[in-house]
Amino acid sequence: MRLLIAFFWLAGLGGGIAAAEDVPLPKPRPTVWIEPRTFREAAGPDFNSADVTNAPTECGKRLQAIATVELLPRLIGPGACGGGDMVRLEAIMRAGEARIELKPAPVLRCAFAESFAGWLRDEAAPRAEKLGAALRTVETYDDFECRGRNRVVGAKLSEHGKGNAVDVRAFILSDGRALALTDVKVAKDFRDEIRGSACRRFTTVLGPGSDSSHESHIHLDLIERRGGFRMCQWDVREPPATEIAARVPLPTPRPIIPAAAASHSRKL
Repeated sequence: MRLLIAFFWLAGLGGGIAAAEDVPLPKPRPTVWIEPRTFREAAGPDFNSADVTNAPTECGKRLQAIATVELLPRLIGPGACGGGDMVRLEAIMRAGEARIELKPAPVLRCAFAESFAGWLRDEAAPRAEKLGAALRTVETYDDFECRGRNRVVGAKLSEHGKGNAVDVRAFILSDGRALALTDVKVAKDFRDEIRGSACRRFTTVLGPGSDSSHESHIHLDLIERRGGFRMCQWDVREPPATEIAARVPLPTPRPIIPAAAASHSRKL
């Protein structure tokens, strides 16, 4: 009985079945990283076990001379994410026993970590001291993360996915002051100098004015582009102008009219 019902139902559709064949198939879902079955699959074709060692690389040795780091020989991620010679940058050493803590401690490619540490130690810290206190802590926002640019699905791999970028929110001084780099209330001269030094050191600097994703922090990376092209998009903004209402003088008071004169005017 069910077969007969199905037959008559299909027969009733007639050309409807042919029309259905013309409906386009849905777009394929984005590729999802499937858990690899072996370490070799996860590590990729360029992996050489001889390269994985607890001995620091030449970059690691230079970085350890100026910073406190945890060596991460290789981070494995889907596709082009991750890489070799990665570190967790915990603190930067200055003259004497002074330290600049990074919170949270970012995971970065060693070459980028070395440049970032040098910038904080030699350029950002001296400029902060002009404000009357030493730089003690750097608040970071984002570091190594396997994702597309601006977290757009299907977009080109972000430099964050290679450990070649870091986002910075604020500098904390020894007297407790927090200098948010995008805060218009922080001294503009200071923010101008930090912007200029960052744009000379890094190949990409993004902040307010670049796009909506960078209104609350500064993105720094060392991507290599053709012809040595660099991108510096950070508007160092000023507080909005406040309008002050002008004082309008009150009208001159009318002269007092004696009662007798007022009575005489009414009779007239």
